[in-house]
Amino acid sequence: MKNRETLYLKIAKIIEDQIHNEILVLGSKLPSVRSAQKLYNVSLNTIKQAYLELESRSLIESRPKTGYYVSKSSQRTTALPTIASIDNHETENTPEELIDKVFSTINRSDVTQFALGLPGKNFLPVAKLNKGIINAVRNRDDAGTAYEPVQGSEELRRAIAKWALVMEGKITEDDLVITSGAMHAMYNALMAVTSPGDSVAVESPAYFGILQAIKVLGLKAVEIPTHPLYGLDLDALKKVLPEIKACCFITNFNNPMGFQMPDENKKELVKLITEYNVPLIEDDLYGNLYFGSERPKPCKFYDEAGLVLWIGSVSKTLAPGYRVGWIAPGKFKDKIIRQKLVQTVCNSSLYSDVIADFLEHGRYDHHLRTFRNKLYANYLQINRAVESYFPDNTKIAQPKGGFMLWLELDERISTTELYNTALAQKINFAPGRIFSQYNQYHNCMRLTYALEWNDRVDSDLEKLGRIIKNSIY
Repeated sequence: MKNRETLYLKIAKIIEDQIHNEILVLGSKLPSVRSAQKLYNVSLNTIKQAYLELESRSLIESRPKTGYYVSKSSQRTTALPTIASIDNHETENTPEELIDKVFSTINRSDVTQFALGLPGKNFLPVAKLNKGIINAVRNRDDAGTAYEPVQGSEELRRAIAKWALVMEGKITEDDLVITSGAMHAMYNALMAVTSPGDSVAVESPAYFGILQAIKVLGLKAVEIPTHPLYGLDLDALKKVLPEIKACCFITNFNNPMGFQMPDENKKELVKLITEYNVPLIEDDLYGNLYFGSERPKPCKFYDEAGLVLWIGSVSKTLAPGYRVGWIAPGKFKDKIIRQKLVQTVCNSSLYSDVIADFLEHGRYDHHLRTFRNKLYANYLQINRAVESYFPDNTKIAQPKGGFMLWLELDERISTTELYNTALAQKINFAPGRIFSQYNQYHNCMRLTYALEWNDRVDSDLEKLGRIIKNSIY
């Protein structure tokens, strides 16, 4: 086993050197898996592992039915964002007003929406969803007026369990609870595993919705430094775990940084939380929006003790307004169900039927393939635009999936101060300040690229770049 692992890494290193020495240039096609097998005289699996390794580092990319190519990311000259040095003694000042400003534009069609983590309408199969609602009404005796079980529609839970191939049969419909979107699942998970005054570990920068939920529940967020490519600093986490009551992480295509935590790190994370008996709330709603060849495993896959509460949703991928999410809460299932009974009793049966039908008949997988291709094309577009229009010292994250791009600008820039200037020109972005409870990330911003790419979007990125340059020159 050791020899095979060493062999695929050696082959990956040979190809990596060819890319860096420009023997293989941007857009070059790599040998097919079978051709490479003969070239290196190894097994097919060894070549597949080598290509996956290169793909995980964004050096190559797979294109459906055509093969592997040298990716644009392999030629990048921009630096990655720095790892924040977190000072937990800084004055807390959670920027609710700034968050309210960002969300106040949600229904404004005249604003170019780089701020919110929502897919544009052109990304969604609206006509098919409408047809699904009509069919759901016709097929139900009660036209959707009756309550469904508190745990959620059995048909939907069964469809999710069957569809979640990434779990390799480790969850069943009985392990799942349907929720009103991912944030409802997150809120319930935090309630189930903590009490007011407890400390919860989060990544830094962290999704502001998670920080807000922690604050509302009377909990304390402990921010853990995060690498822009590999995610959580596990050594830093280990130091604080004895004082932590729960962890709350986005391990696949993190919001806002876009990283994908390597499998080895996920295994180590699960090992750590099991050793310290600390529940892990894993927000995995971006996991299906991968740019590589296969969906990454969640931490839940490695969980044997029932300590990982795995959250998913269709809010970022299919139907944001349906508010259909789910959680596999492990040993905390009964508590989650009791909480849901008190809060909402049940979900909308019609929307459950529509989503179950999409999952059951392959429509969701078909939609996701199209969605991922559009997202990747948009990622390349936004990366090009930022490199072209923003200051040369802009640091750009390298997402492996999802639809968020994290930028670190010149230290002299405050994106909080620039926000009103940009909004006056009908451009909305998410200032970095909202992704921490402390006075951090003032020179950072998050841009969403899940929107229809057109001349106006490109022009508005050019305007945003000009606003940034004018603030320092």
